[in-house]
Amino acid sequence: MFNSRLGCSSISFRHQDLPAALRTIGGLGFDEIDLGALPGVCDHVPYNLDAAAVAAVTADVAASGLTVRSVNGDIGDLNAVLDAGQQADRERHLEALLTLTANTGAKALVLPCGALSREPVRSLDEDLDEIAAQLTHAAQRAAEFGVELWTESLHFLRFCWNLERAELLAQRLAGTGVGIVMDFSHIVAAGEGPLEYLERHQGRIAHVHLRDAVPGNINLSIGNGQADFAAGLRALSASGYTGHFSLELETRDITHDERPAAAAKAASFITDLI
Repeated sequence: MFNSRLGCSSISFRHQDLPAALRTIGGLGFDEIDLGALPGVCDHVPYNLDAAAVAAVTADVAASGLTVRSVNGDIGDLNAVLDAGQQADRERHLEALLTLTANTGAKALVLPCGALSREPVRSLDEDLDEIAAQLTHAAQRAAEFGVELWTESLHFLRFCWNLERAELLAQRLAGTGVGIVMDFSHIVAAGEGPLEYLERHQGRIAHVHLRDAVPGNINLSIGNGQADFAAGLRALSASGYTGHFSLELETRDITHDERPAAAAKAASFITDLI
């Protein structure tokens, strides 16, 4: 029905509990999901992720029959200054998310590109160094679990919010194995261009999130914003991108009842472009 490289993030149906969201996504004809585990955005995965919670979420996903491409999680502000106890708590949370990623058969855990603030904690360079170091460490831990580590950068609401900062982070991550997740909506919301983003991240894109936007607003349905998906997908193909795409329709321009039809419409549109 839809292109096999196109999945749907559970964040698209964050208003439903996880089993219901998975039924909705499968019922629309998708075979693959990204699993939302972002506190304050999507509570499909508990933030206090103990062994019982990992087992429960894994069972829900297994029962759905859907394939998981990535787990979209968060272990706190990667440019924060932590004491030993806070660092130990972060490490436990990372291990739990990596266990979930591995147990659900996902390819990668996705982490953010810094705090929900554009202001440096120390300085721009020092914060970027720390974010890169934390992501590199997470990638090394991910390898122990047989999965990859990706970061969503640029992200309009995070420290690496524009092309300049996203490029500076990507430079620091070169050779570390950390993949880059490209999100059309965050690029457009920042007033930047997806084609220039691709030029600055040649060969680095591991996954692509799809949602529409206008400058300053990331929460639009595909077709209601300014993102040129046709040009962007052509450029991705021309650059040799063979990875997958995920509809992350965390939109605020439709009602909850309209979400399934909007997701199906977007999937048909993107399938034609792929």
